[in-house]
Amino acid sequence: MMKMKQYKLIATAASGIEALVGRELRDLGIECEVENGRAIFYGDMETIAKASLWLRTADRIKIVVGEFKATTFEELFEKTKAIPWEDFLPMDAEFPVSGKSIKSTLFSVSDCQAITKKAIVNRLSDVYHRYGRLPETGALYPLEVALLKDKVTITLDTTGPSLFKRGYRIDKGGAPLKENMAAALVMLTNWRKDRPFYDPVCGSGTICIEAALIGHNIAPGFNRDFLCESWTNVDTSVFDKVRTEADEQADYDIELDIMGTDIDGRMIEIAKKNAEEIGLGDSITFKQMQLKDFTTTKEYGVIVANPPYGERLGEEQSVRELYKEMGDVYRPLDTWSKYILTSDLEFENFYCQRATKKRKLYNGAIRTDLFQYWGKRPPRQPKTEA
Repeated sequence: MMKMKQYKLIATAASGIEALVGRELRDLGIECEVENGRAIFYGDMETIAKASLWLRTADRIKIVVGEFKATTFEELFEKTKAIPWEDFLPMDAEFPVSGKSIKSTLFSVSDCQAITKKAIVNRLSDVYHRYGRLPETGALYPLEVALLKDKVTITLDTTGPSLFKRGYRIDKGGAPLKENMAAALVMLTNWRKDRPFYDPVCGSGTICIEAALIGHNIAPGFNRDFLCESWTNVDTSVFDKVRTEADEQADYDIELDIMGTDIDGRMIEIAKKNAEEIGLGDSITFKQMQLKDFTTTKEYGVIVANPPYGERLGEEQSVRELYKEMGDVYRPLDTWSKYILTSDLEFENFYCQRATKKRKLYNGAIRTDLFQYWGKRPPRQPKTEA
């Protein structure tokens, strides 16, 4: 059994949204430090289960198995071998070692991987009295040896397929937004669950579905398993307990006003299927509609859009026409807040309005900006005398 001891943990994230991961961890009652592309925190297997189930914006959760300085292969070997690997890996563990090296004396990644692997095999062979090859027929324990300026960090991945794989996306469009990025976009707005939410270019529905998950307080990892649950040395009842608690915290009864539209009827059908897959078919209205046909008498809503970026040759003109349309339709909605993600840094010129604020984000490898247009605040309700 992997003991319920305290581990140093890392939640990895896309550059630009690590602060959101930090905020989510603190909301879960978990103290953390935020660094570029990750949040660092401490906890036991229950902490790992909670973070895995609840983090909307992270990519994966890793256990830090060892950290040390190494400038020679001998040093890498000896310090890796000194780690109590038997506390992490059973005798039959399958443990591939991936690697990376940045600004380090030991720059050959393949050599670093091979030496790390050899050191672990050496240690486990001594502990388990198995000489020659270890069987590696058991559960998967993916390891990474990462060198940065001669500091070695060896981590064990607990997640398996990335946390953005929520399990509801049956189908997707041509340039889908990852689920955790979609959740980040919703969390970067001033949306509250009692207000209207609208995505005018919804594609396969990801942004609307993530908004609905937030609105209902449903844990995003509720619908999937995590790699560490297959480990023979982990008590899986810990995950059962955290799942039960998550189910009790969900508010399935709240009525949400979430709508997604798209010009492509085929995408609307896909969006509906994806929402139904996770049980949110009744929480979101999806319909085929052109962007310019949107009208509303509702107030204090939020629009979140990830329109096409016009990256391909010949598309730029039509996409910029769309941006102009957005400005014509949305500018008059002065109580609504609008958040538009695009890689076109000249977006404001075509929307014909300066953004209240811009935020740099990476959508995969593409540098994008989130152009934010904040609407008027609702008037304060007068305090009633008791």
